[in-house]
Amino acid sequence: MNNSNSPMSTHAPSAAGSHLGQSEASFTDSDHDDAVRDGCGVFGVHAPGHDVPRITFFGLFALQHRGQESAGIAVTDGQQFGLVRDMGLVSQVFDEDALTSLHGSIAIGHTRYSTTGSSLVCNAQPLIVETRFGPMGLAHNGNLVNTTTLRQELEAFGVQFQTTTDSEVIAQLIAYEAKTQPSLIDAVKAAMGRMKGAYSIVLLTHDTLYGFRDPWGIRPLCLGRLNSKHHVLASEPCALDVVGATFLQEIGAGELVEITDDGCKFHMLAEEARPSMCMFEFIYIARPDSHIYGRSLHLSRRRMGQELAREHPAEADIVIAVPDTGTPAAIGYAEASKIPYGEGLIKNRYIHRTFIQPDQRLRELGVRMKLNPLREALSGKSVIVVEDSIVRGTTTRNIVKMLREAGATQVHLRISSPPYRWPCFYGIDTCEQNQLLAAREKDVAAICEHIGADSLGYLSVEGLVRAVSLPKNIFCLACLTGEYPIEIPAELKVSKFSLEDLSEEEQLALCMPTNS
Repeated sequence: MNNSNSPMSTHAPSAAGSHLGQSEASFTDSDHDDAVRDGCGVFGVHAPGHDVPRITFFGLFALQHRGQESAGIAVTDGQQFGLVRDMGLVSQVFDEDALTSLHGSIAIGHTRYSTTGSSLVCNAQPLIVETRFGPMGLAHNGNLVNTTTLRQELEAFGVQFQTTTDSEVIAQLIAYEAKTQPSLIDAVKAAMGRMKGAYSIVLLTHDTLYGFRDPWGIRPLCLGRLNSKHHVLASEPCALDVVGATFLQEIGAGELVEITDDGCKFHMLAEEARPSMCMFEFIYIARPDSHIYGRSLHLSRRRMGQELAREHPAEADIVIAVPDTGTPAAIGYAEASKIPYGEGLIKNRYIHRTFIQPDQRLRELGVRMKLNPLREALSGKSVIVVEDSIVRGTTTRNIVKMLREAGATQVHLRISSPPYRWPCFYGIDTCEQNQLLAAREKDVAAICEHIGADSLGYLSVEGLVRAVSLPKNIFCLACLTGEYPIEIPAELKVSKFSLEDLSEEEQLALCMPTNS
């Protein structure tokens, strides 16, 4: 997307993935079939005189858990943009040559797991678009629910799209609004008035870094100070820690922060709607060393385990976790139950997304590529195993089987969240509802039988709220309760719900012709 006013340099890294071009990536992930997947992590830094590409690299490295399909960094020196983006992990996309090819004082970065838009290199971020005020870079975490409508409206006005993502719809909408607005901030405000869904976004221009969140506050975004006078934006505070920045505050719902050489200015661009922070940020997505709403994720998850032990006690010899996400809750369960906590599953932490497909024999081993039982700790023992959630149930079923094969006499499964029964439309990639185990098998006993455990207990919604110790009404619990804070259009619902699960009005709407 080079432009004559501000040429943008691009660099194709030599790391794995650069050979894929515009074709779909051939990734595997050992637990992809049974996990809650977040959409993205975003990062931004305004620090003249510092190596902002390298700062952004390490910030993205800390946010790698939020997305593993692609990564990218856009940077400006005030005259031109530089951009590196490709398929793969942060460490695969960026090598020393890639980082040294980028020069500037402001940068934004992105690590992606696709929600809207296929896993293609053309859909990697950041995106660069031209506006009336000059080029603009954008990196987005979340998912719009009115993407189709907005895209059709923009195409009717002659806007041409290069990707299939809702993120480009946002970028092009801002650029379109900028044609008639007095400033870029006013253009963002006008765009926010038309967008529905989840978005935490960092924007880059030649002289300014911006960060803003949707009026529902579904996805997190925070601000930090670097070296007493510069500023950093990140999806989670853990990324601030890694680059040596000090946490200042969270960006509020509907709020935009403008960061220039003169410091930070805050603008409220939209009235806060019903507060709807995603509860799965607390359960699973965010790193345990992060804080959201002033709450430690590690301590919150330990309290989830404590509540789980009170709600679903069991007699056993040892409490173990499904590492790493189940570890804090397992520690809490052991604390409340007075049953010893120990290691029973060893995780291979070098198993990540890869371009190398396992052969059929290795594929059949499934979860063993990532987890291996510690036989000495399990043989002859009754075991409580704590996991954060069950989605399809395939991995969980294999774990229970593996524990029995390692000699466990009983396997009591405890889940530190309520049953996951409804798909997400706000930035978490989940399968269709009929593939969610708790939606198919609504009876816990039937789920337990399917998984092969001796007993199964889920944390209640009330127990979850007690553990987080924040009001229930500030969270989105749609995946647990089916109550969506932002209305989902029928044409989007049908992508994850069976037609018979839609209301008569929604079914009728799908049959009505649409104006293009």
